[in-house]
Amino acid sequence: MTEASDHIDEADGADGADRADGADGADLGPALRALRRRADLSQRQLAEKSGVPQPTLARIESGRSADPRFRTVERLVRAAGGKVAIGVPPLISGVSEPTPVPHDDMRDEAGRRYPAHLDVWPVHEPRDWPGAWWAEWYRLPPERYPLPLPPAAYELNRRYRDNRRWGAEVRRTTQVRRVTGSDLPATCWRYVAELPDGQLVGELRAHERSPFLEYGEWHPDQPEREMVLDGVLVDARYRRLGLGRRLVTALVTEMREAGIDDAAAIAEGSGIDLLRACGFEIEARRPAALRLGHRGKRCFS
Repeated sequence: MTEASDHIDEADGADGADRADGADGADLGPALRALRRRADLSQRQLAEKSGVPQPTLARIESGRSADPRFRTVERLVRAAGGKVAIGVPPLISGVSEPTPVPHDDMRDEAGRRYPAHLDVWPVHEPRDWPGAWWAEWYRLPPERYPLPLPPAAYELNRRYRDNRRWGAEVRRTTQVRRVTGSDLPATCWRYVAELPDGQLVGELRAHERSPFLEYGEWHPDQPEREMVLDGVLVDARYRRLGLGRRLVTALVTEMREAGIDDAAAIAEGSGIDLLRACGFEIEARRPAALRLGHRGKRCFS
């Protein structure tokens, strides 16, 4: 992981400022860059794979080659894993539009385009820059930053890039919903996080309770109804993607719509950070740890 401006693709940078005036060239360049990014190939790699010289590829992507040969374009598209269709609308042929390149218009401080096959994101604060995490100097005030922040950053490691793209796809497609039905008591609240194919990757369970029933009496400053968070579970592979926070946020939003403003929970470790990020506060009370089982297994004092 490193700063983006340290590893600029020479061909990308050299041709980044030039664009063709023709509509065909302007459409072909971004489409080819999008295909190259989806295939995770640099210009050099795609040129070697397709047998097309890199300067030719650079001219096509920049729009300076207004009328490239069809055979050349076909070789580049096929090498990047795409398909070429003539005279057939994409919706009929099933050929989907290439994935857009989010950073296509981004430039570094020297005006050079960032490599199209990498995932580039702007750096607004140290948390956006992986280089700031190892020393945790992102906790310092801006005037004490030991290094200037780069304009953008990206992942050089292919495995990291694949994981980042996989995580973004999971966050985009995962649906969080409340489960209701006759098999659940009216006071039980259950939320699930599901992938498009129905795979369950997260779950939250909670229940309502009445402080009046718990304490045997009611005081004016006590809520009539409150929520108890029983647990939040996320599949180990899908943790650190924000799914737990989405589950808790869904619960908090709906319980407030139902007129319930108070909630109680017991957590430890990273669960405390999750709930605090969702608005929970730490109370000065400690729950007792109880166990049901053989007396000789453990001894609590």
